[in-house]
Amino acid sequence: MSAPHVAKPRTTAVVLAGGTGQRVGLSIPKQLLKIAGKAVIEHTLTIFEQADAIDDVIVLMAPGFVPDVEKIITRAGLTKVRRVIEGGATRNETTERAITALGDGLAPGEDINVLFHDAVRPLLSQRVIQDCVDALDRYQAVDVAIPSADTIIVTRTHGEDGEFITEVPDRSRLRRGQTPQAFKLSTIRRAYEISAGDPNFQATDDCSVVLRYLPDVPIHVVAGDEYNMKVTQPVDVFLADKLFQLASTAAPAQADEAAYRELLAGRTLVVFGGSYGIGADIAALAERYGARVYALGRSTTGTHVENPEHVDDALSRAYAETGRIDYVINTAGVLRIGKLAETDNSTILEALNVNYLAPVQIARAAYKYLAETKGQLLLYTSSSYTRGRAEYSLYSSTKAAMVNLTQALADEWAGDGIRVNCVNPERTATPMRTKAFGAEPAGSLLSSEAVARTSLDVLLSDLTGHVVDVRQQDPTRDASEASGFDQALAALLDRQGDV
Repeated sequence: MSAPHVAKPRTTAVVLAGGTGQRVGLSIPKQLLKIAGKAVIEHTLTIFEQADAIDDVIVLMAPGFVPDVEKIITRAGLTKVRRVIEGGATRNETTERAITALGDGLAPGEDINVLFHDAVRPLLSQRVIQDCVDALDRYQAVDVAIPSADTIIVTRTHGEDGEFITEVPDRSRLRRGQTPQAFKLSTIRRAYEISAGDPNFQATDDCSVVLRYLPDVPIHVVAGDEYNMKVTQPVDVFLADKLFQLASTAAPAQADEAAYRELLAGRTLVVFGGSYGIGADIAALAERYGARVYALGRSTTGTHVENPEHVDDALSRAYAETGRIDYVINTAGVLRIGKLAETDNSTILEALNVNYLAPVQIARAAYKYLAETKGQLLLYTSSSYTRGRAEYSLYSSTKAAMVNLTQALADEWAGDGIRVNCVNPERTATPMRTKAFGAEPAGSLLSSEAVARTSLDVLLSDLTGHVVDVRQQDPTRDASEASGFDQALAALLDRQGDV
């Protein structure tokens, strides 16, 4: 006889957002600060929304700002968040309020898993979440930590003479704690019940409460991630924003060919830069799946993207003939190499008009159509956008502008249901590249067909405000082995020599 099935307990994520923005010099709580086009707390809540292991979410927000978070949740369509309540004056008081809320509606003797996570850690990985939930199958308390890369010293202050070292602990045994911290609800509740009888109770995190008041309960440690940083100091805001910009986002592929046909049949795509290369491949692929495609280009349809009238005419014609526009894609661009001081005005104007002003005009003209269909604008950057290179000043700077434009418009148009994303292919075999660099070694470049396939996946996804990398796979390395931080760092280093 087979063993009876034991249902897994419900798992709730508690997002602790009770802090203020004092240390980062803000007049609002730091979790409402925008990074990569979204409030920090929206990034964090989206992670749990997408986590298969999480059933629901409770938010403990700084007093006076609950309505702000509720608006963010509604606008972002975060369905797992079931309550937003005010936090307390201290971290421990906030946790106690969460424990009380978690107990509402539970049957006698019922237990659940709970993950407490700092709202200002918006780069948490799905791997860490899953590891925490899995560990709760065996343990009642779980912490997340990473090794300390720095030597830690213990000091003592001697009057006006300042601090002096009293101890240098063995670094090999030291860890830096992160969140989430995960518990059986009954365990963390019992620890806080006991702590209530201690007049000197004070703790900076929840695992320390279990450690002190339930010393017989082992606290398992899950490996954390360098990427899982906490936005606390002013420099953290810059670092987190840059990591979001660098981090690769994967667009989920559809299950099979039939799924692509079902999603694209009857949809209208307008592709600027559709004469050849990536744009032409997107057009051909989408048309194969039943979409109505308008592939526009200078050499085929006489469409000059830098001319606002040409853009308006192309969009109005597509709308008049099909009654809708679901996706607008711009792959048009020019690559001019040379020293800026030696570049003539006409070349500068061409680069700015085609690579920057044209996408701006396309976005502005496409807005009314995409708002009607809740569609998507897809732009393209270059792997050199993270660092300007000598003799590529015009190209690199305009491609960096595409990333900022993407993130800004994704935020600006979120209320209208329009998604805006940016594809970042590494060096790709296109006629534009061949014209600039000549023939290059076989196998050293991405195929434009691969970029087109990823582009379709982005269009059919729920992503918005993302930079989606398209990179050749390294056969010697499984991408799943690398943390998000490792992948972002590797991508940054790789891009130092890319265009």
